[in-house]
Amino acid sequence: MSDYVIRSLKTLEELQAVETLQRLVWDDPKTVIYSHMLISLARNGGSILGALRGDQLIGFIISYLGLEAPESERPAMANLKLVSQRMAVQPEYRGTGVGYELKLAQRNFAIGLGIRLITWTFDPLLSRNAHLNIRKLGAIGQVYYRDYYGSGDSALVKLHSSDRLLAEWWVTSNRVEQRINGRRSSLTLQQYLEGNANILNPTSANAQGLPVPAERIEPPQSTLALVEIPTDYDAILSRDLDLAQAWRAHSREVLERLLNDGYAVTDFIHGVYEGRERSFYVLSYGEYSEIRISRFSTN
Repeated sequence: MSDYVIRSLKTLEELQAVETLQRLVWDDPKTVIYSHMLISLARNGGSILGALRGDQLIGFIISYLGLEAPESERPAMANLKLVSQRMAVQPEYRGTGVGYELKLAQRNFAIGLGIRLITWTFDPLLSRNAHLNIRKLGAIGQVYYRDYYGSGDSALVKLHSSDRLLAEWWVTSNRVEQRINGRRSSLTLQQYLEGNANILNPTSANAQGLPVPAERIEPPQSTLALVEIPTDYDAILSRDLDLAQAWRAHSREVLERLLNDGYAVTDFIHGVYEGRERSFYVLSYGEYSEIRISRFSTN
């Protein structure tokens, strides 16, 4: 059993601890959601869940109500979603499942309100986040944002870019139920390749052992496609800034192209392939067309 509990945070002291943890994780005052704003969120329908080990806050997740289709003429009560704004875990507790449990608690909160969709954004080059969001939780990705937080100096911006993929978590869907309850089989890379999926941008390794993006992007050969990203983009950022910038431009090009053509990110795979640690998004064509149409409908 875990030695922490997850519950709503309401008091000023608890929310000041959330502010403190943000400062530890991001080390940038411009990105912090301050406690006076957190109080307003907590007391006006927002959700601030904390993972507590005794009196120590080891993680939190912040969310608030938003509109599934902001331009729609549907009444708000038929158009609500939950926006997951921020999650952080104490460094010594990362990789222990705290973040995953916080997301499940957030899902329970949404279901209790009768809300079917939670959305958030994440950097599509960060494989650890992709593994949690897409593989473990069962979210999908259909929208790519260029420079979501701008290109200025910020902890949320890397090399003057803040591209993000929108994660859509349809929390009451069979897909999500099966994924989080372990009833949905997790296909391997080999199974996808045998199912006519092709790798559109296979990497090579440079002299430092870092993955280099493909010079040419192959066209998809079926309704399934595999897009490779670095297994550790932060390592590239710390060792080769030119390569990091090349990866941003490359991933932007291939993901935007596929999403605009009607593909959706539906899975994520990490493992050894051809003797190297490799990471791939799986994109599916047509499977989520009805969701795409409903999200952008104005009727």
